[in-house]
Amino acid sequence: MPFTTETVDYEVREHRAYLTLNRPERLNAITGQMGFDIAAAVAEANADPDVRVIVLQGAGRAFCAGYDLKLYAEAGEQHQSQVWDPIADYRMMKANTDHFFSLWRSAKPTIAKVHGYAVAGGSDIALSCDLVVMAEDAKIGYMPARIWGCPTTAMWVYRLGAEKAKRMLLTGDTIDGTTAKDWGLVIDAVPAADLDATVETLVDRMAGVPTNQLVMQKLMINQAYDNMGLQSTQNMAVLFDGITRHSPEGRWFVDFAQAHGFGAAVQWRDTGRFIPDGGGPVPSRDEIAEMKAELDAAAAR
Repeated sequence: MPFTTETVDYEVREHRAYLTLNRPERLNAITGQMGFDIAAAVAEANADPDVRVIVLQGAGRAFCAGYDLKLYAEAGEQHQSQVWDPIADYRMMKANTDHFFSLWRSAKPTIAKVHGYAVAGGSDIALSCDLVVMAEDAKIGYMPARIWGCPTTAMWVYRLGAEKAKRMLLTGDTIDGTTAKDWGLVIDAVPAADLDATVETLVDRMAGVPTNQLVMQKLMINQAYDNMGLQSTQNMAVLFDGITRHSPEGRWFVDFAQAHGFGAAVQWRDTGRFIPDGGGPVPSRDEIAEMKAELDAAAAR
């Protein structure tokens, strides 16, 4: 039966469950509730004997644009006071990571259908699925690697290998679907107009396999990743994520967002502007205006 939670719609058709991230007005940005809702929908699909494959998608213009920084940076909901409790932070982010990773731990196979953006925490969600199919013009990346984040699912290295994972996480760059396919990050990239049909063709092929066969093949492959230390790597990544948000530079980023809005803070980060070692004074309005003028001039060229 279809149902709707605060952030996720759920529907079953023809032996497949469709989970739709449903905050389109915020590009499906992540809230505290979204992880719970994803895990609940995955559990529902696994409990339904009629479901063989799970498809995760996003409503509106994007798959998922990451954590909602209007809440977490600008309003400070993911940032503690001067005295940081690392275990409280770890519990919160580990819960989010485990909820996202219900897609990987799901007995039944999961496919992410990515259009628009799967960036920052949105890339964590997409890469928690067994297979990812992207529109060629969609973007994927983890920009908070520049400041204020570490990808808690740790899936970049497991999907790309060390060198390409470093290329992504030491720059915070994004890549399009075509490059993601060439690098082996995703299984396929197609023109945006063909995305739905391509995913349905793949799901049709998988849905013809008995559920017990699907489950056993997936468990065997996932075990190899567990043998390579996936869980312990995630534990480290979750702890590091908390540290990045409470380092001097992380506090600088929050101060910036609270003074000038998360949009200006993200622009500063993603355009490669220098972030002062050990923090420092937040940029003035004149400096921000200068940055925006430079961006406008570059866009006009």
